[in-house]
Amino acid sequence: MNCELIKWFEKNRRAMPWREVASPYRILVSEVMLQQTQVVTVIPYFHRFMHAFPTVADLAAAPEEQILKLWEGLGYYSRARHLHACAKAIVALGGEVPSDFESLKKLPGIGAYTAAAVASIGFGQKMPVVDGNVLRVWARMTMDETPIDMPKVKSRYFDELSEVIQSVDSPGTFNQAMMELGSLVCKPSEPDCGNCPVAKWCKAYQAGCVADYPKKTPKKKPPHYDVAVGLVYDDDNLLILKRSDDQMLGGLWEFPGGKLEEGETPQQAVKREIMEETGLLVKVGKKLAVVKHAYSHFSITMHAFRCELQGDVKTPNCDRPWHWITESQLKDYAFPKANHKIFSAMKIVVRD
Repeated sequence: MNCELIKWFEKNRRAMPWREVASPYRILVSEVMLQQTQVVTVIPYFHRFMHAFPTVADLAAAPEEQILKLWEGLGYYSRARHLHACAKAIVALGGEVPSDFESLKKLPGIGAYTAAAVASIGFGQKMPVVDGNVLRVWARMTMDETPIDMPKVKSRYFDELSEVIQSVDSPGTFNQAMMELGSLVCKPSEPDCGNCPVAKWCKAYQAGCVADYPKKTPKKKPPHYDVAVGLVYDDDNLLILKRSDDQMLGGLWEFPGGKLEEGETPQQAVKREIMEETGLLVKVGKKLAVVKHAYSHFSITMHAFRCELQGDVKTPNCDRPWHWITESQLKDYAFPKANHKIFSAMKIVVRD
């Protein structure tokens, strides 16, 4: 099986910048970016990151704000903060990416998947990489009845593939081949079994039931929330707040606001939320935009209003960072994707 898989990969592998010019640092950055994100989305971000931070020391020395701005739009922003902390830890250890699996796992934000990818692809260690593509491939090959979204499955597959990879001469190539097979051939729907190099070893294919695998736990419909935010102006100055690191989208900037309470209108909610978050009194003006956005576990409808500061109090009473800025300065700060939909509706250009 291994020989056929690797022969197929060498013939069909896609060109990717972290493959063509490989180094442990570049592999580390790419694997963090690729978590829950498609290759086509990652490539331009990877190029920008490598241009700004060509070495791990450059990344470690960079301010978080610059890193988050370059990550803007890629999502799952905790990855960026963890990668920054990881770079600092590597520099503290002497500036070289650790070469073994266990040492890599000790770095901030690095789990078994990323550690195995760097150890195998960067240093040739015989450690299997188990991502979503590999989970699907192995579930079909073994006709496993256990839902792959159960935590114990990834651990079990890691152990099973650890035995398989011991007989492989190039573990990095094997891991990339498994991931590429899941991405190009053994796809979630309409898998191309006729062109699969390992079909004769696939139990689900031999049984004619590939479409029945992998098994997954039935998902509940994600909740939906209505939220209201205010673009609070004091003359030409606009108020922005920074999200705490322990929040979702931590480290990004936003406008004050929050969820509507039962019986509230969006206008009432935004006025209340601004007072609760900042202690500022505002007059709610016209609605600027209504945007819909889906996150991994919930979705929102965001109502955005122009709000004018009222009274003499101009300093927010807020326990997190804040700034008064002009619209032209918005491009200097990293915002969630939902906010960019507001900017687009208002025809505010915030990307260079």
